[in-house]
Amino acid sequence: MNHINSTDKILIIGGTGFIGMHLVKRCIKGTPYITCLSLTGFDNKKTLEKNVEYLKSDVTNKKKLQSVLHNKAFDYIFNLGGYIDHTHYFNGGRKVIETHFVGLLNILDCIDVKSLKGFVQIGSSDEYGNVPSPQRETMRESPISPYSHAKVAASHFIQMLNRTEGFPGVVLRFFLVYGPGQDNKRFLPQIINGCLNNIEFKTSEGKQLRDFCYIDDVIEAMIKAAALPQSKGKVINIASGTPVMIKDVIQKVMLFTGGGKPMWGAHPYRVGENMQLYADISLAKNLLHWEPQVSLDVGLKKTIEYYKALDN
Repeated sequence: MNHINSTDKILIIGGTGFIGMHLVKRCIKGTPYITCLSLTGFDNKKTLEKNVEYLKSDVTNKKKLQSVLHNKAFDYIFNLGGYIDHTHYFNGGRKVIETHFVGLLNILDCIDVKSLKGFVQIGSSDEYGNVPSPQRETMRESPISPYSHAKVAASHFIQMLNRTEGFPGVVLRFFLVYGPGQDNKRFLPQIINGCLNNIEFKTSEGKQLRDFCYIDDVIEAMIKAAALPQSKGKVINIASGTPVMIKDVIQKVMLFTGGGKPMWGAHPYRVGENMQLYADISLAKNLLHWEPQVSLDVGLKKTIEYYKALDN
């Protein structure tokens, strides 16, 4: 399992979410010692895997977190906690910062650092804000929301801990991850369901350039980053490295499903939205010896099959 041993203990924070569930399935192939911590815990029966320990806690509640993680030691921790949320600061954005940054501090305060071989912090392409594409890890971040600011703060914090205390942390900066099992409120599931049902759905004009990476490829990058010593202290873009226009993605889904009635321009662009957000992935290639294996067409077809099966 790419250098993670069968005796290693793994904690996946956010293990009942879209990426977390796929990571659990992948990790189970290598080690039986997996713990998931999430807001829902046991509530959602369909997410449960046999032999996985499910814990329930909000990472912003340090006292509860200490209680559920007490006397537990892990070799690898993946922090997928929190949701993407573009709320403005004066409209409740402080809570977003507390989830994505203070939550990280709480996690680090509640774990046994001595046993840790690798800590993978999940970042976001939103950290780059409006810097020109292709976005590289050496560019100065320019966050445009409390969410992206909290992610930047977390990235810098992990790097500081690595420099000053040898903390084995790495930040993976995800661009657009997609695949089976994604929340129906997210972009692609909404488009796919609209096309499968051949109904009208609102969308922007779709002129944004974006970078889509299939879930299986993303999971492999996470495993490699956790285990490889050379990744520690780094921020690494995880993406396809290939820009594609949102309108073209929607039209591909329409072609593959044979339906859909997009209302182009019904959604305005987000204030401050970067119209060209796609990654330079040369660091991931050189450092992790990783690059995506699943093309956009193949990934979209696999994802469409998943949602089609749900409808039947």
